[in-house]
Amino acid sequence: MPHCLRLIAATFIFAVSAVVQANAASLDGLAVEVKNQSEPVLCAEKDNVAVSFANKNVRSFRIEAAHPVYLSAGMRDNFEADWTACDMSADPNYKAPGEPKKLTLYEDTALWIVGYRYPAFWRPSNATVRIGDHVEKGIHLLQVWLRRTDGAEEVLVLYPQDGYWRPRPMTPLNMRNTPYGSSFLVGPIEHDGRPLVKINEVTFDPKTRAFSLTFEKGGSATVKMVKADTNRLALDVSFDKGISGGPFAMLRSMYITEFNNDTARIAVREQGAKGWREDNIMKFDSAHATDIWIGRLTPSQHNTASPDIVFNSFSDGPYPKRPKSEPPPALPITKPQ
Repeated sequence: MPHCLRLIAATFIFAVSAVVQANAASLDGLAVEVKNQSEPVLCAEKDNVAVSFANKNVRSFRIEAAHPVYLSAGMRDNFEADWTACDMSADPNYKAPGEPKKLTLYEDTALWIVGYRYPAFWRPSNATVRIGDHVEKGIHLLQVWLRRTDGAEEVLVLYPQDGYWRPRPMTPLNMRNTPYGSSFLVGPIEHDGRPLVKINEVTFDPKTRAFSLTFEKGGSATVKMVKADTNRLALDVSFDKGISGGPFAMLRSMYITEFNNDTARIAVREQGAKGWREDNIMKFDSAHATDIWIGRLTPSQHNTASPDIVFNSFSDGPYPKRPKSEPPPALPITKPQ
C-alpha cells in the first residue's frame, strides 16, 4: 500500500476509534433539561458558550473528554491565545502583589497534584484544599498529572475558587501534547458576573483518584477519575442529593465562527428518540435528553486539537448508569505505560 494510503487508513481508523469512545449512548439514563444560554461575542478569550443541565432527581452522571474526530498525526495544532477584539477592562479582578506560587501537594510514581496561587483572581479565594494531612488555603488552580513513558502529562485541572474544571485525554503516542478547550461546572450553579460554583472545601484521595467537594450552598459531590488513557478521560460525578432550583452542571466554551472556536457543534439524544439531533452550537435552543455531545467536526484555528465533551449516564442513584456494553471501570486507574 502506498505511504499516503496507509496514512489515510491509519487516520480513518483513529478517527473511528475516537468517535466510538466519545459517542456511546447510555440509552437507559434519566433525561435532563438541556438549555443553551450562549451569547455571540468577538473576543476569542471569553467563554460565551453556556449549556446547562437540570433535573432535581439526578444524583450521578458521567463526563467524558475525547479527542476530536479529525485528530491525526502531523496536523498543525495551534495553542496561541487570540486577543483580537478583546476588552477585559470591565472584568472583575482581585489584585495582590507578588508572583504566582507553585506547590506540589501530592506525588507518587504515577500521579502528581500541583497547586498554584496567583497574585490576582476574579473573585475572593475562600475554598480550602485538603490532601491527606496537607491543607492549603487560597489555591487558585489544581493540576492532575499522570506519568507517561517520556515524562508526565496534565489531564485535569480544577479552579477551586470558582468551580471550573478542564479535562483532556492523554495524548496519542505519535503526538506530544494536545490543548485544553471547553470547561465544565458541577454543583449548585450561581451567577456572580459569570456562572460559577462556590466551593467550601476540596479533598482529594490519591488511592481512588477522587475529588470530594462541599458547597457553600450546602450539599456535596464526588468527581472520580475512572479512566484516563489516549482515547478518553472519564469522570463519574455523584451528588449526596439532587440539586433543585437550577442547573446541576454546565459546559462553558468559546465560539466566534466555524473556523475560530473551542466548540462548534452539539448533538443530543432526546428521550425515546431513535436518533440524534444535531446543530450548530449557537443555533441550538433546548432539549430533554439522555445524552449530550458537544465538540467539533472540523479543525479550528483556536486550540485545534482540544477535546470533545460528552455528558451521559444520568441516574437517580449514587452511581452513573453505564452503557450495557461497557464493564464497570477498575480502580485505581491503570498507570500509563
